[in-house]
Amino acid sequence: MQKTSRPEKHIYTVFEITQAIKGLLEDKIGEVWLEGEISNFKAATSGHFYFSLKDQSALIWAAMFAYANKNLKFKLEDGLKVICFGKIDVYGPSGQYKIIVERIEPKGIGGQQLAFEQLKKKLGQEGLFNPDHKKPLPLMAFSVGIVTSSKGAAVRDILQILKKGAPCVDIVVRSVRVQGEHASGEIAAAIEELNSFGKSDLIIVSRGGGSSEDLWSFNEEIVARAIYNSRLPVISAVGHQINITLSDLAADIFVETPSSAAKIIVDRKNALISELAGLRHKLDFSINDALGNLKNRLIALTHMLKSPADRLLEKQQLLDELSSGLNYNMRHFLELAKERSGSLIQRLGALSPLSILSRGYSLSMLVPQGVILKDVSQIKKGDQLKTVLHKGAFTSLVQEVFTDERKTDV
Repeated sequence: MQKTSRPEKHIYTVFEITQAIKGLLEDKIGEVWLEGEISNFKAATSGHFYFSLKDQSALIWAAMFAYANKNLKFKLEDGLKVICFGKIDVYGPSGQYKIIVERIEPKGIGGQQLAFEQLKKKLGQEGLFNPDHKKPLPLMAFSVGIVTSSKGAAVRDILQILKKGAPCVDIVVRSVRVQGEHASGEIAAAIEELNSFGKSDLIIVSRGGGSSEDLWSFNEEIVARAIYNSRLPVISAVGHQINITLSDLAADIFVETPSSAAKIIVDRKNALISELAGLRHKLDFSINDALGNLKNRLIALTHMLKSPADRLLEKQQLLDELSSGLNYNMRHFLELAKERSGSLIQRLGALSPLSILSRGYSLSMLVPQGVILKDVSQIKKGDQLKTVLHKGAFTSLVQEVFTDERKTDV
Protein backbone atom coordinates (compact mmCIF):
# COMPACT_ATOMS: atom_id res chain seq x y z
CA MET A 1 0.00 0.00 0.00
CA GLN A 2 1.49 3.32 -1.06
CA LYS A 3 1.75 6.00 1.63
CA THR A 4 0.50 9.50 0.85
CA SER A 5 2.95 12.35 1.68
CA ARG A 6 1.81 15.00 4.12
CA PRO A 7 2.31 18.62 3.07
CA GLU A 8 5.42 20.10 4.51
CA LYS A 9 4.66 22.51 7.40
CA HIS A 10 5.59 26.20 6.77
CA ILE A 11 7.06 28.00 9.69
CA TYR A 12 6.79 31.83 9.59
CA THR A 13 9.27 34.16 11.09
CA VAL A 14 7.95 36.96 13.23
CA PHE A 15 8.94 39.44 10.57
CA GLU A 16 7.13 37.45 7.91
CA ILE A 17 3.89 37.24 9.81
CA THR A 18 4.13 40.93 10.67
CA GLN A 19 4.64 41.80 7.05
CA ALA A 20 1.75 39.54 6.08
CA ILE A 21 -0.53 41.24 8.53
CA LYS A 22 0.70 44.61 7.33
CA GLY A 23 -0.04 43.65 3.75
CA LEU A 24 -3.50 42.43 4.61
CA LEU A 25 -4.31 45.64 6.50
CA GLU A 26 -2.99 47.80 3.70
CA ASP A 27 -4.90 45.82 1.08
CA LYS A 28 -8.15 45.47 2.97
CA ILE A 29 -8.29 48.80 4.80
CA GLY A 30 -5.58 51.11 3.47
CA GLU A 31 -6.36 54.81 3.92
CA VAL A 32 -9.23 55.55 6.25
CA TRP A 33 -11.04 58.30 8.12
CA LEU A 34 -11.02 57.49 11.81
CA GLU A 35 -12.87 59.16 14.67
CA GLY A 36 -11.71 59.03 18.29
CA GLU A 37 -10.56 60.81 21.41
CA ILE A 38 -6.88 61.71 21.86
CA SER A 39 -5.09 60.25 24.88
CA ASN A 40 -1.45 59.69 25.91
CA PHE A 41 -0.38 62.59 23.69
CA LYS A 42 3.37 63.18 23.40
CA ALA A 43 5.33 65.62 21.22
CA ALA A 44 8.83 64.25 20.56
CA THR A 45 11.90 66.49 20.20
CA SER A 46 12.01 65.38 16.57
CA GLY A 47 8.74 67.16 15.96
CA HIS A 48 6.72 63.94 15.59
CA PHE A 49 3.45 63.50 17.54
CA TYR A 50 2.55 60.21 19.18
CA PHE A 51 -0.81 59.49 20.75
CA SER A 52 -3.65 57.02 20.88
CA LEU A 53 -7.22 57.26 19.64
CA LYS A 54 -9.91 55.63 21.68
CA ASP A 55 -13.64 55.24 21.97
CA GLN A 56 -15.73 53.49 24.58
CA SER A 57 -14.61 50.00 23.49
CA ALA A 58 -11.21 50.11 21.84
CA LEU A 59 -7.91 51.95 21.35
CA ILE A 60 -5.48 52.35 18.47
CA TRP A 61 -2.04 53.92 18.47
CA ALA A 62 -1.36 56.85 16.15
CA ALA A 63 1.61 58.78 14.85
CA MET A 64 1.68 62.09 13.05
CA PHE A 65 5.08 62.92 11.67
CA ALA A 66 6.60 66.40 11.59
CA TYR A 67 6.04 66.94 7.87
CA ALA A 68 2.30 66.43 8.40
CA ASN A 69 1.85 68.49 11.58
CA LYS A 70 4.10 71.48 10.88
CA ASN A 71 1.19 73.59 9.58
CA LEU A 72 -1.29 72.46 12.21
CA LYS A 73 -3.17 75.52 13.49
CA PHE A 74 -4.53 74.12 16.73
CA LYS A 75 -2.93 72.28 19.62
CA LEU A 76 -3.39 68.54 20.11
CA GLU A 77 -4.10 67.55 23.69
CA ASP A 78 -5.61 64.74 25.69
CA GLY A 79 -9.40 64.63 25.66
CA LEU A 80 -9.75 66.36 22.28
CA LYS A 81 -12.16 64.55 19.98
CA VAL A 82 -10.86 64.48 16.43
CA ILE A 83 -11.37 63.02 12.97
CA CYS A 84 -8.15 61.72 11.37
CA PHE A 85 -7.22 60.69 7.86
CA GLY A 86 -4.35 58.29 7.37
CA LYS A 87 -3.31 54.78 6.57
CA ILE A 88 -3.20 51.71 8.76
CA ASP A 89 0.31 50.42 9.36
CA VAL A 90 2.03 47.78 11.45
CA TYR A 91 5.16 48.72 13.35
CA GLY A 92 7.46 45.69 13.13
CA PRO A 93 9.66 46.14 16.23
CA SER A 94 6.63 46.10 18.54
CA GLY A 95 4.16 44.23 16.37
CA GLN A 96 1.56 46.93 16.97
CA TYR A 97 -0.78 48.20 14.35
CA LYS A 98 -1.45 51.91 14.23
CA ILE A 99 -2.62 54.71 12.00
CA ILE A 100 -0.19 57.10 10.36
CA VAL A 101 -2.11 60.38 10.45
CA GLU A 102 -1.83 62.69 7.46
CA ARG A 103 -4.63 65.10 8.32
CA ILE A 104 -6.52 65.83 11.50
CA GLU A 105 -9.48 68.03 12.35
CA PRO A 106 -11.29 68.64 15.64
CA LYS A 107 -14.73 67.09 15.71
CA GLY A 108 -17.60 69.57 15.76
CA ILE A 109 -15.45 72.71 15.30
CA GLY A 110 -13.04 73.84 12.62
CA GLY A 111 -9.33 73.49 13.26
CA GLN A 112 -8.74 77.17 12.70
CA GLN A 113 -11.46 78.14 15.15
CA LEU A 114 -10.11 75.71 17.72
CA ALA A 115 -6.61 77.14 17.26
CA PHE A 116 -8.06 80.62 17.79
CA GLU A 117 -9.84 79.60 20.99
CA GLN A 118 -6.80 77.77 22.35
CA LEU A 119 -4.42 80.68 21.73
CA LYS A 120 -6.99 83.19 23.00
CA LYS A 121 -7.26 81.25 26.26
CA LYS A 122 -3.48 81.01 26.62
CA LEU A 123 -2.80 84.69 25.96
CA GLY A 124 -5.74 85.73 28.11
CA GLN A 125 -4.31 83.81 31.05
CA GLU A 126 -1.00 85.63 30.53
CA GLY A 127 -2.77 89.00 30.72
CA LEU A 128 -2.34 90.14 27.11
CA PHE A 129 -5.98 91.27 26.98
CA ASN A 130 -6.08 92.83 30.47
CA PRO A 131 -7.93 96.18 30.38
CA ASP A 132 -5.53 97.58 33.00
CA HIS A 133 -2.71 97.28 30.46
CA LYS A 134 -4.50 99.35 27.82
CA LYS A 135 -2.74 102.64 27.05
CA PRO A 136 -4.78 105.82 26.48
CA LEU A 137 -4.60 107.48 23.10
CA PRO A 138 -2.81 110.85 22.99
CA LEU A 139 -5.00 113.93 23.14
CA MET A 140 -3.77 114.78 19.67
CA ALA A 141 -1.72 112.51 17.41
CA PHE A 142 0.56 114.63 15.24
CA SER A 143 2.29 111.60 13.70
CA VAL A 144 0.65 108.23 12.97
CA GLY A 145 2.36 105.01 11.95
CA ILE A 146 0.26 102.67 9.79
CA VAL A 147 1.07 98.96 9.51
CA THR A 148 -0.74 97.60 6.47
CA SER A 149 -0.30 96.76 2.80
CA SER A 150 0.56 99.80 0.73
CA LYS A 151 -1.48 98.27 -2.11
CA GLY A 152 -4.67 97.61 -0.16
CA ALA A 153 -7.86 99.61 0.14
CA ALA A 154 -7.33 100.03 3.90
CA VAL A 155 -4.42 102.45 3.55
CA ARG A 156 -6.25 104.46 0.89
CA ASP A 157 -9.28 104.86 3.15
CA ILE A 158 -7.14 105.97 6.09
CA LEU A 159 -5.07 108.43 4.03
CA GLN A 160 -8.15 109.94 2.41
CA ILE A 161 -9.92 110.57 5.73
CA LEU A 162 -6.83 111.98 7.46
CA LYS A 163 -5.99 114.21 4.50
CA LYS A 164 -9.48 115.69 4.57
CA GLY A 165 -10.13 115.80 8.33
CA ALA A 166 -6.66 116.15 9.84
CA PRO A 167 -4.14 117.39 7.25
CA CYS A 168 -1.80 118.44 10.05
CA VAL A 169 -1.07 114.80 10.92
CA ASP A 170 2.16 113.29 9.59
CA ILE A 171 1.74 109.73 8.31
CA VAL A 172 4.32 106.96 8.16
CA VAL A 173 3.21 103.86 6.23
CA ARG A 174 5.08 100.67 6.99
CA SER A 175 4.02 98.36 4.20
CA VAL A 176 3.69 94.66 5.04
CA ARG A 177 1.97 91.59 3.71
CA VAL A 178 -1.35 91.17 5.48
CA GLN A 179 -1.99 87.53 4.66
CA GLY A 180 0.04 84.50 3.85
CA GLU A 181 2.75 82.46 5.52
CA HIS A 182 5.19 85.29 6.35
CA ALA A 183 2.67 88.06 6.99
CA SER A 184 2.55 87.72 10.78
CA GLY A 185 6.32 88.08 11.12
CA GLU A 186 6.33 91.21 8.95
CA ILE A 187 3.46 92.77 10.93
CA ALA A 188 5.19 92.13 14.27
CA ALA A 189 8.50 93.50 12.93
CA ALA A 190 6.77 96.64 11.60
CA ILE A 191 5.22 97.36 15.01
CA GLU A 192 8.63 97.05 16.68
CA GLU A 193 10.26 99.28 14.04
CA LEU A 194 7.70 102.07 14.52
CA ASN A 195 8.33 101.94 18.27
CA SER A 196 12.07 102.25 17.62
CA PHE A 197 11.50 105.01 15.05
CA GLY A 198 10.45 107.28 17.91
CA LYS A 199 8.55 109.86 15.85
CA SER A 200 5.04 108.42 15.92
CA ASP A 201 2.39 109.13 18.53
CA LEU A 202 0.34 106.01 17.85
CA ILE A 203 0.14 102.99 15.52
CA ILE A 204 -2.74 101.73 13.39
CA VAL A 205 -2.57 98.01 12.50
CA SER A 206 -4.98 97.50 9.65
CA ARG A 207 -6.28 95.59 6.68
CA GLY A 208 -9.60 95.36 4.89
CA GLY A 209 -12.19 92.67 5.31
CA GLY A 210 -11.79 89.08 4.27
CA SER A 211 -12.42 85.49 5.23
CA SER A 212 -11.16 84.01 8.47
CA GLU A 213 -8.29 82.47 6.50
CA ASP A 214 -7.41 85.88 5.02
CA LEU A 215 -7.33 87.46 8.49
CA TRP A 216 -5.44 84.63 10.14
CA SER A 217 -2.12 86.51 10.27
CA PHE A 218 -3.71 88.85 12.82
CA ASN A 219 -4.52 85.85 15.02
CA GLU A 220 -0.91 84.75 15.27
CA GLU A 221 0.76 84.85 18.68
CA ILE A 222 3.73 86.88 17.42
CA VAL A 223 1.45 89.72 16.31
CA ALA A 224 -0.58 89.76 19.54
CA ARG A 225 2.61 89.91 21.61
CA ALA A 226 4.09 92.69 19.46
CA ILE A 227 0.95 94.78 20.01
CA TYR A 228 0.96 94.05 23.74
CA ASN A 229 4.64 95.00 24.07
CA SER A 230 4.29 98.20 22.04
CA ARG A 231 5.21 101.35 23.98
CA LEU A 232 3.01 103.35 21.61
CA PRO A 233 -0.79 103.05 21.75
CA VAL A 234 -2.11 100.69 19.08
CA ILE A 235 -5.43 100.87 17.23
CA SER A 236 -6.43 97.58 15.61
CA ALA A 237 -8.64 97.96 12.53
CA VAL A 238 -8.74 94.48 11.00
CA GLY A 239 -11.65 93.25 8.93
CA HIS A 240 -15.23 94.04 9.81
CA GLN A 241 -17.41 93.82 12.87
CA ILE A 242 -17.99 90.08 12.59
CA ASN A 243 -14.25 89.36 12.51
CA ILE A 244 -12.71 89.67 15.98
CA THR A 245 -9.01 88.85 15.92
CA LEU A 246 -6.44 88.40 18.67
CA SER A 247 -4.89 91.64 17.42
CA ASP A 248 -8.17 93.37 18.26
CA LEU A 249 -8.17 91.93 21.77
CA ALA A 250 -4.51 92.84 22.43
CA ALA A 251 -4.77 96.39 21.03
CA ASP A 252 -5.46 99.42 23.19
CA ILE A 253 -8.49 100.21 21.01
CA PHE A 254 -10.03 98.19 18.22
CA VAL A 255 -12.53 99.30 15.59
CA GLU A 256 -14.42 97.51 12.86
CA THR A 257 -12.86 99.19 9.80
CA PRO A 258 -9.75 101.14 8.80
CA SER A 259 -11.97 104.18 8.18
CA SER A 260 -13.12 104.07 11.82
CA ALA A 261 -9.49 104.19 13.00
CA ALA A 262 -8.85 107.33 10.94
CA LYS A 263 -12.09 108.92 12.20
CA ILE A 264 -10.94 108.45 15.80
CA ILE A 265 -7.92 110.67 15.09
CA VAL A 266 -10.03 113.25 13.25
CA ASP A 267 -12.64 113.31 16.02
CA ARG A 268 -9.98 113.77 18.71
CA LYS A 269 -8.45 116.61 16.69
CA ASN A 270 -11.85 118.30 16.34
CA ALA A 271 -12.56 117.79 20.05
CA LEU A 272 -9.21 119.37 20.92
CA ILE A 273 -9.88 122.35 18.63
CA SER A 274 -13.33 122.77 20.19
CA GLU A 275 -11.87 122.64 23.67
CA LEU A 276 -9.17 125.16 22.73
CA ALA A 277 -11.83 127.46 21.27
CA GLY A 278 -13.77 127.25 24.53
CA LEU A 279 -10.66 128.00 26.53
CA ARG A 280 -9.83 130.89 24.23
CA HIS A 281 -13.32 132.31 24.75
CA LYS A 282 -12.91 132.04 28.50
CA LEU A 283 -9.47 133.62 28.25
CA ASP A 284 -10.80 136.51 26.14
CA PHE A 285 -13.61 137.08 28.63
CA SER A 286 -11.19 137.01 31.56
CA ILE A 287 -8.79 139.42 29.82
CA ASN A 288 -11.59 141.82 28.89
CA ASP A 289 -12.98 141.65 32.43
CA ALA A 290 -9.55 142.32 33.91
CA LEU A 291 -8.94 145.21 31.49
CA GLY A 292 -12.35 146.68 32.38
CA ASN A 293 -11.56 146.51 36.08
CA LEU A 294 -8.15 148.13 35.50
CA LYS A 295 -9.76 150.84 33.37
CA ASN A 296 -12.28 151.63 36.12
CA ARG A 297 -9.52 151.76 38.71
CA LEU A 298 -7.47 154.05 36.46
CA ILE A 299 -10.43 156.40 36.04
CA ALA A 300 -10.93 156.44 39.79
CA LEU A 301 -7.25 157.14 40.37
CA THR A 302 -7.32 159.87 37.72
CA HIS A 303 -10.13 161.58 39.57
CA MET A 304 -8.20 161.27 42.80
CA LEU A 305 -5.02 162.68 41.30
CA LYS A 306 -4.84 166.50 40.82
CA SER A 307 -2.38 168.90 39.21
CA PRO A 308 0.48 170.30 41.37
CA ALA A 309 -1.16 173.76 41.37
CA ASP A 310 -4.46 172.29 42.57
CA ARG A 311 -2.70 170.25 45.21
CA LEU A 312 -0.73 173.43 46.32
CA LEU A 313 -3.95 175.41 46.61
CA GLU A 314 -5.50 172.54 48.51
CA LYS A 315 -2.52 172.48 50.90
CA GLN A 316 -2.67 176.29 51.28
CA GLN A 317 -6.35 176.06 52.13
CA LEU A 318 -5.56 173.36 54.64
CA LEU A 319 -2.78 175.56 56.09
CA ASP A 320 -5.20 178.48 56.39
CA GLU A 321 -7.70 176.26 58.15
CA LEU A 322 -5.04 174.98 60.51
CA SER A 323 -3.76 178.56 61.16
CA SER A 324 -7.30 179.78 61.85
CA GLY A 325 -7.87 176.88 64.17
CA LEU A 326 -4.58 177.55 65.94
CA ASN A 327 -5.45 181.23 66.48
CA TYR A 328 -8.84 180.34 67.81
CA ASN A 329 -7.36 177.75 70.12
CA MET A 330 -4.71 180.17 71.34
CA ARG A 331 -7.29 182.92 72.07
CA HIS A 332 -9.47 180.42 73.82
CA PHE A 333 -6.48 179.19 75.82
CA LEU A 334 -5.48 182.75 76.78
CA GLU A 335 -9.01 183.60 77.86
CA LEU A 336 -9.12 180.50 80.02
CA ALA A 337 -5.69 181.38 81.42
CA LYS A 338 -6.82 184.94 82.10
CA GLU A 339 -9.91 183.78 83.90
CA ARG A 340 -7.91 181.30 85.91
CA SER A 341 -5.20 183.86 86.79
CA GLY A 342 -7.88 186.38 87.84
CA SER A 343 -9.39 183.79 90.11
CA LEU A 344 -5.98 182.99 91.54
CA ILE A 345 -5.24 186.71 92.04
CA GLN A 346 -8.50 187.09 93.89
CA ARG A 347 -7.68 184.15 96.04
CA LEU A 348 -4.17 185.48 96.66
CA GLY A 349 -5.56 188.93 97.42
CA ALA A 350 -7.87 187.45 99.98
CA LEU A 351 -4.95 185.73 101.58
CA SER A 352 -2.59 188.79 101.35
CA PRO A 353 -1.53 190.50 104.66
CA LEU A 354 -2.34 193.87 103.06
CA SER A 355 -5.93 192.79 102.67
CA ILE A 356 -5.95 191.83 106.34
CA LEU A 357 -4.43 195.24 107.28
CA SER A 358 -7.22 197.02 105.43
CA ARG A 359 -9.65 195.47 107.81
CA GLY A 360 -7.95 197.33 110.86
CA TYR A 361 -5.17 194.89 111.61
CA SER A 362 -1.44 195.73 111.87
CA LEU A 363 1.81 193.89 111.48
CA SER A 364 4.69 194.28 113.91
CA MET A 365 8.29 193.17 113.43
CA LEU A 366 11.41 193.32 115.52
CA VAL A 367 13.92 195.93 114.45
CA PRO A 368 16.46 195.56 113.04
CA GLN A 369 16.04 191.80 112.71
CA GLY A 370 12.86 192.16 110.65
CA VAL A 371 11.31 189.13 112.35
CA ILE A 372 7.54 189.27 112.26
CA LEU A 373 6.14 188.99 115.75
CA LYS A 374 3.72 186.27 116.48
CA ASP A 375 4.16 185.87 120.20
CA VAL A 376 5.16 188.30 123.03
CA SER A 377 7.81 185.86 124.02
CA GLN A 378 9.79 187.14 121.06
CA ILE A 379 10.24 190.63 122.54
CA LYS A 380 11.31 192.25 125.78
CA LYS A 381 11.24 195.65 127.30
CA GLY A 382 13.36 198.14 125.45
CA ASP A 383 13.13 196.41 122.03
CA GLN A 384 12.38 198.59 119.03
CA LEU A 385 9.49 197.56 116.90
CA LYS A 386 8.22 198.56 113.47
CA THR A 387 4.46 198.44 113.05
CA VAL A 388 2.87 198.38 109.57
CA LEU A 389 -0.68 199.68 109.21
CA HIS A 390 -3.02 199.62 106.22
CA LYS A 391 -1.71 203.00 105.36
CA GLY A 392 1.78 203.82 106.62
CA ALA A 393 3.98 202.51 109.45
CA PHE A 394 5.61 203.71 112.61
CA THR A 395 8.32 202.64 115.10
CA SER A 396 7.92 202.25 118.83
CA LEU A 397 9.84 201.27 121.88
CA VAL A 398 8.58 198.44 124.09
CA GLN A 399 7.94 199.74 127.53
CA GLU A 400 6.18 196.73 129.01
CA VAL A 401 5.35 193.18 127.96
CA PHE A 402 2.11 191.58 129.03
CA THR A 403 1.90 187.85 129.09
CA ASP A 404 -1.64 187.81 130.38
CA GLU A 405 -3.98 188.44 127.48
CA ARG A 406 -6.58 189.92 129.74
CA LYS A 407 -4.28 192.88 130.50
CA THR A 408 -4.27 193.85 126.87
CA ASP A 409 -7.82 195.17 126.94
CA VAL A 410 -8.03 198.97 126.61
